[in-house]
Amino acid sequence: MQEALTEEYSQFIAVYGRRRIGKTFLIRESYDNQFYFQYTGAAKASSRTQLARFQLALKEQGLKDVLPLTTWMTAFSELRRFIGLQPEGKKVIFLDELPWMDAPRSGFLSELEAFWNGWASARKDIVLVVCGSATSWMVKKIIKNKGGLHNRLNHRIALQPFTLKECEALLQSRSIVLTRKQILEGYMVFGGVPYYWSLLERGASLTQEIDRLLFARDGDLFDEFKMLYASLFNKPEPYIKVIEQLAKKKKGLTRLELIKLGKFEDNGRFTEILHDLEWCGFIRGYSFMGRKAKDEIFQLIDHYTLFYYEFINGKRRSKNYWQTMQGKPQYNTWCGLAFERACLWHVEQIKMKLGISGVMTDEYAWRYQPDKEADKSGIQIDLLIDRSDGIIDLCEMKYSKKEYAITKDYEDELIRKKTTFAEVTKTRSAVHTVMVTTNGLAHNAYLGEIQNEVDLDDLFL
Repeated sequence: MQEALTEEYSQFIAVYGRRRIGKTFLIRESYDNQFYFQYTGAAKASSRTQLARFQLALKEQGLKDVLPLTTWMTAFSELRRFIGLQPEGKKVIFLDELPWMDAPRSGFLSELEAFWNGWASARKDIVLVVCGSATSWMVKKIIKNKGGLHNRLNHRIALQPFTLKECEALLQSRSIVLTRKQILEGYMVFGGVPYYWSLLERGASLTQEIDRLLFARDGDLFDEFKMLYASLFNKPEPYIKVIEQLAKKKKGLTRLELIKLGKFEDNGRFTEILHDLEWCGFIRGYSFMGRKAKDEIFQLIDHYTLFYYEFINGKRRSKNYWQTMQGKPQYNTWCGLAFERACLWHVEQIKMKLGISGVMTDEYAWRYQPDKEADKSGIQIDLLIDRSDGIIDLCEMKYSKKEYAITKDYEDELIRKKTTFAEVTKTRSAVHTVMVTTNGLAHNAYLGEIQNEVDLDDLFL
């Protein structure tokens, strides 16, 4: 974004990502709040209201005698007039929450296209930065636009959640002291959403802060679930319906399983819903190794949403609830599943520990369900790293409060998984078992199957 100020020609930049991820903050910091014009769309407002607010923004930012704005054509015409009155030099125009401006039948998108194609792109002094939380709208209407904005972007920035390392750096910058185990637990609740982490206060324990933010009625995140999905989708109900099905099946569901359980219609609209949820980072589609795309597994991977369905949805909340849950069976089960999801967000760190950052890889999930007549139980591997150097890593992820001790029964299960995988897939690669744990492995007699270890500190790389 800063380099755009030194480019010879005008630049068009799109920033997108889920709510609370820090898009607006990044843009404002990059330009030190020095915009020639900025405007933020209003949520669920009519076209008339949007135009009235746009007119007010022009007036407040220096344009005298603004003409009445009845259409987006006149709005962008007045914006061009305003920019034309400015002195020479780069002029940054920031349009925030762009999807909210595109009210039904408003003609906004076509006028934005005309503004860029017919005027701004022909100049050398414009930096147009657009941003929006409705990720699916941004992808379909701006990033993958098939009309007048097709291939018109100079840069696009898909802002991702923080990693564990970045969350740790944020806490350190605010003088909040937590152990890495505590940061992991916070990550399993909040994910890498910077806004959530910014709400933590110094001097309190993480358990107290989770109670204050999520379970106290005046907590900052008490109603976050409702606000989160409503801000991203005009009609959030079908999206939440998909999320609810995936929340019940932590290991994930195929498209056909989702359609059957959720009683969805098998059509293009359902495909669009799944893509929208993927673009927003709520679910992840994992291909089966050696299987067709229609067999893809969809898993719910948004930490906050998983936490909501496990501990908040339909339950009575009290301000000390999380403190009372510590150590209970439901808490322990959640820790195991949430740790697996945290690992899926840190595949690059796992690869760094394995020393394969420079090796081409594909990541898959793998599921095997034998015939009912077969005297075998099913297998699912949530993370499989298929390496171009002839090795496939089967990653087993285990959360524990101390060193994880592999038992004889678990060693037998690891052997069964590896053997079954090799037999069913007929792979010619060497199959390695990798253990990813929170506190390392206890060195006992049952480590023979383990080729590599990854621990919590490695996820902070």
